[in-house]
Amino acid sequence: MPTSPNLQELFRTAFGAVYQCNRYNCYFVEFAGGISPFKVKDFLVLKQQVEAIDVARMVEDPSRASDVHVLMPYRSERCFVLTLADVLHFQELLQGAKAMMALNSILHECLQAQVA
Repeated sequence: MPTSPNLQELFRTAFGAVYQCNRYNCYFVEFAGGISPFKVKDFLVLKQQVEAIDVARMVEDPSRASDVHVLMPYRSERCFVLTLADVLHFQELLQGAKAMMALNSILHECLQAQVA
């Protein structure tokens, strides 16, 4: 777990966490034993990539190759080798983080409207 006054926990599950770093304008994703930084745009692309994984195909396909999904995020040194359970946990983590990002945005807009 990162400890820095610049990091704020955005969302956490039993399997990982997403932290927001306002100093560097990025998100840190803690998952599967590692922590990876992502710029905002890259984080959103990562979420899309994880959401695009065909979970139904992984479940239905009896071949050994379908047991894992390898994900190599854009502009990241990290490679994720995900089992079916990992994919589901990663999807949950990123969906929750995206929901918190949207909530923070709504709250910020409301507070700005009250000030103006």
